[in-house]
Amino acid sequence: MSKVRVRFAPSPTGPLHLGGVRTALYDYLFAKKQGGDFVLRIEDTDTARYVEGAEEYIMQALEWCGIIPDESPKHGGNYGPYRQSERRDIYDKYTEQILKTDFAYLAFDTPEELDAARAEAEANGDVFSYNYFTRNRMRNSISLSAEEVQKLLDEKTPYVVRFKMPLDRIINLEDIIRGKFSVNTNTLDDKVLVKNDGMPTYHFANIIDDHEMEITHVIRGEEWLPSMPLHVLLYEAMGWQAPEFAHLSLILKPEGKGKLSKRDGAKFGFPVFPMNFYDATTDETYKGYKEEGYLPEAFVNFLALLGWSPSDDKEILSLEEMAKEFDLHKVHKAGARFSKEKAEWFNHQYLQRKSNEEVLEIFKNLEETKNISLSDDTLLKIISLMKERATFVKDIYNDGKFFFEAPTSFDEKAIKKAWNEETSTILKELIIKLESLENFVSEKIKEEIHHFVEEKGLGFGKVMMPLRLTLVGELKGPDVPDLVEILGKAETIGRIKTAIEILK
Repeated sequence: MSKVRVRFAPSPTGPLHLGGVRTALYDYLFAKKQGGDFVLRIEDTDTARYVEGAEEYIMQALEWCGIIPDESPKHGGNYGPYRQSERRDIYDKYTEQILKTDFAYLAFDTPEELDAARAEAEANGDVFSYNYFTRNRMRNSISLSAEEVQKLLDEKTPYVVRFKMPLDRIINLEDIIRGKFSVNTNTLDDKVLVKNDGMPTYHFANIIDDHEMEITHVIRGEEWLPSMPLHVLLYEAMGWQAPEFAHLSLILKPEGKGKLSKRDGAKFGFPVFPMNFYDATTDETYKGYKEEGYLPEAFVNFLALLGWSPSDDKEILSLEEMAKEFDLHKVHKAGARFSKEKAEWFNHQYLQRKSNEEVLEIFKNLEETKNISLSDDTLLKIISLMKERATFVKDIYNDGKFFFEAPTSFDEKAIKKAWNEETSTILKELIIKLESLENFVSEKIKEEIHHFVEEKGLGFGKVMMPLRLTLVGELKGPDVPDLVEILGKAETIGRIKTAIEILK
């Protein structure tokens, strides 16, 4: 068997959707499992829909995910160029070749003639299709004489190249994920293979590139399943061996009905793209998982299980572990429902597995933390106290903001619960105890507060709740002695005094 080679072939017409990333991931995992090559090819012949910056975005997004191609426009390789726009000479050669077969013909129909044919069909209650039945009535090299065709060519009349769909053939097909099925060619139309500007359409360029790049397996979304009969016939027409096909199911909306779209992200409050993308044509920025605070390992792990299950139903797997386990035969036929909660669960799991030092590096690069001047040792203490409950690294800052700035207001419900006419006096006496404490560490602070409570004959809550309120602004946060140690003596006492003045 020849070496396994797969390709991911996106069009630079906008940001890379979740479904596209998952296709690239499955291509990558399959290649690595088989010891093969993963190729990134940019299909950029649709100039009308080309979006500036989209190609670079695709490469950066895959790199952030850890899905690194073996060959690409950036990485090079022996089968380039890896942009369709740079492969015109290759396509021209194969256009000449297919026109020498009985599988292709020239069609000179004008847009007006095609519109008229559609209108006539609709008037009769039919849908127009350029196929075995209608092609003999249209203006093409099948219906016209050789002399008429040559005359049109001499006059430089614009034409397209169409595929001549065979008549009355049953095409038996097999998909790795979906199994065997058959299609009658009479149900298929004569697709355009080459446009009137000489550039091939997706269908023709796609099979030429896959053949030239020695692609052995085509893994792509189920929206391309209807194109499989045409593509298999194109391989036959060119005398080439067709690759094996695997068509992936859709990623569905959270409610389970319909394909997940970018509008769903805005509606339900989650990204549908791996990274932020600014579209200059619409002046719109699409949110990405990277900027929302997701770890790339968590994002990729979550995405891999949207449509595939490893053998033991294990959920946490590294990219390397996924590659060892991956099996196209275990990819689900049914669509996979997207779950924001599950995505967040994965991020929480991966965050907990990171060392405090690793989290610190991410924390220091957050936009919100750029002006924090605390030492790394202090930040590591804060991370150790806050990480367990955090889903994202930014939660450590957002939920622990009291570590970095004193409260300027106090929760009303907490005041009613924790503060009374005696509280100010109790806290002023506690200040004296804290001021005299030389070894200002959590364990000693805890002992000192215990002694104070026993000495005064107070309930523990009468000291700890108002103390927490003065330091945090509400009744939340880590153990008070740990909090006090990190804040330090001067800051702790300053916050208590400020709260007493505000709440007295």
